Amino acid sequence: MQDHLVEEFTAVSIAARVRSGALSPVDVVADALRRIEQRNPRINAFVRVLGERARAEAQALASHPDLSSLPLAGVPVAIKDNVEVEGEPMRDGSAATDPGPSTHDHPTVARLRAAGAIPVGLTAVPELCVWGAVDSPGVITRNPWNPDRVPGGSSGGSAAAVADGMVPIALAADGMGSIRIPSAACGVFGIKPGRGLVPAELGAHSWFGMSENGPIATTVEDAALMLSVLADDPSLAEIPESRPLRVGVAVNTASPILRVDADWARGVEQTRLVLAEAGHRTSETRVPYPPNMSAAFLRWFAGTADDAADLDPALLQPRTRWHAAIGRAVNRAGLVRSSQVDRLDARMRSFFIAYDVVLTPSLAQPPIEALPWSEKSWAANLVANVRYAPFSAMWNVLGWPAASVPVGMHPTSGTPIAVQIVAPPGGESTVLAVAAELERRQAWPRHAPV
Repeated sequence: MQDHLVEEFTAVSIAARVRSGALSPVDVVADALRRIEQRNPRINAFVRVLGERARAEAQALASHPDLSSLPLAGVPVAIKDNVEVEGEPMRDGSAATDPGPSTHDHPTVARLRAAGAIPVGLTAVPELCVWGAVDSPGVITRNPWNPDRVPGGSSGGSAAAVADGMVPIALAADGMGSIRIPSAACGVFGIKPGRGLVPAELGAHSWFGMSENGPIATTVEDAALMLSVLADDPSLAEIPESRPLRVGVAVNTASPILRVDADWARGVEQTRLVLAEAGHRTSETRVPYPPNMSAAFLRWFAGTADDAADLDPALLQPRTRWHAAIGRAVNRAGLVRSSQVDRLDARMRSFFIAYDVVLTPSLAQPPIEALPWSEKSWAANLVANVRYAPFSAMWNVLGWPAASVPVGMHPTSGTPIAVQIVAPPGGESTVLAVAAELERRQAWPRHAPV
């Protein structure tokens, strides 16, 4: 296929052309694999490429008796390496995990396959998906816009693969921002669905219900289509027209010691103006974050401890050993309590009485430098992560839908700027509608320059 034609393809377009017979899934997958071969060495988005297997699946799909029934017919998809793919190892970024092949597909992977998508590779994650930068000893996953910066985490490999144009969509997961943080860092669209919409089944218990699986894509339409497949709800693919909404606009953080970069704050203000011009009622506000974010941190620590419970500690990275050790202490003390979520939920429902959606920065700072973070101390990792990505975790504790939408470029780091859109439970379609309106009014570049 010709490069200039393929560059225009989205998941929606690829699937439509495969269903019509205008494109062969064999050619689509071959092109994706060629791109991965050419581009992945620069950024290390993939840890495993499923070359021959993907080609065989594409060949089988070409003779499918009813391609017209497949919403993602022939679409190459990257899979985050923290869910099972039958016949492939799931290493979760760690030398301590089982190197043997998985015996089944995770429900999200099974739904993608059933919809006609073809997994072409597994994407890089930090160890046990704990951190906001992706690297393992000797290998650093880099941001396609600026390789000296990280692509965010923990779904950094998935976001980088989409932003670099290797695949149109990728499966990601979000425990404390792990879809929204890398989507923001890489200038793509990612949505964390609300709790229970998409099968989670991540690790021991999905970090006490904080973690969700969801899509990363270059367009809102692609993400909506993929979300509809993951949720087994075709209606989610139909993005409604955005009615006039009450939009709260907040740049405050949960702590006065966390500084928001001026350009990221300006990105929120510029987006507010766009929404106001579109007829939405926008008003500045302050999100009433709790005095501390212990509900999120305690679940992060304790969830990691439970995920690492059956692993050999000697094979874990030192930062992860510390993190899990703190988590075991949290579990012994019984510090993770449902009442923490209940209080926070009541607080935010009261706040949202005045708003349909709330707009915040996706990040407080540009993505951090691409360094061997896996070799640095637990404290260094913790401080770096919290400083640049403080806006996402609370919505994981609550289980509310939230998305990251690109809105510009940072003049110093050369990486994208993005805003976060949050809605109450059941608000995925509202989030998608606002994001699609922003995409129409201030379209973003779909891929980093090659």
